[in-house]
Amino acid sequence: MNSSDIRSRLFCFLFLLMAFLPGIAARADDAPAVKPIQALMITGGCCHDYSQQKLILSQGISARANVQWTIFQEDGDTHHMLSIYNKPDWWKGYDIIVHNECFADVTDPAFIAKALAPVQAGIPAVVIHCTLHTFRALPTNEWREFIGMTSTHHGAQLPIKVQVLKPEDPIMTGFPANWVTGPEELYSIDETWPNANVLAQAYAYDANPVQDQRENPVIWTNMYQGKTRVFGSSMAHNDYTMQDPVYLSMMARGFLWACGKLDDKGNPLPGYGPQPAPAK
Repeated sequence: MNSSDIRSRLFCFLFLLMAFLPGIAARADDAPAVKPIQALMITGGCCHDYSQQKLILSQGISARANVQWTIFQEDGDTHHMLSIYNKPDWWKGYDIIVHNECFADVTDPAFIAKALAPVQAGIPAVVIHCTLHTFRALPTNEWREFIGMTSTHHGAQLPIKVQVLKPEDPIMTGFPANWVTGPEELYSIDETWPNANVLAQAYAYDANPVQDQRENPVIWTNMYQGKTRVFGSSMAHNDYTMQDPVYLSMMARGFLWACGKLDDKGNPLPGYGPQPAPAK
């Protein structure tokens, strides 16, 4: 092949490349952007700093995942019935419901059925701390089956030592093998439901143990009725635990897992990680 033939073929190659590039770029530009996860946080009740925790959780998870929040907070005593659950189809339009609430003495089965409507329809959920004791006085187990754990009490505020049981699980990626909190309420778990998968357990301790050191699940997943993803953690009572990057990163991974947006290595699926700040 002489130099003239080489130049001719090179010219043809460059011509074809320039002809195709605009089409390739146009297809890339036309690709739909990933929509943020639409999350509804239900919060409020007794015994916790929910006004601060709603900010810690929403901002902490948003720093690690592509999510837009709607937050409903309503406070009251242990018998208070959240008004949102009485609204028809209150959960529609959301991809996930995050529960961080505390209303122990509500026992109306019809009302609780309204609270369970989204998970029964296949909408995933995250359950945090006192959500385990919400509807605690209910004699039947509908709420406990949803959470994946049965708990009726907790111990004194002591540091708790968290032991990872499933380090291979994507949710536990980067979580220390043994993590010790500051003073915390360890929820005693009376029953682990069959569809729950315990990822970490803990016991409370001090220099002279005063509590039963029986290990209790503190991080888990649950497949509600075998089909709907629920991620749960019985931590954290105190804001300083919730603010810890170890806790927030774990919660973000659990949140993404529940949404089906976490890969096998514990990373957000493309487009579902933290988003760059808007240009000023």
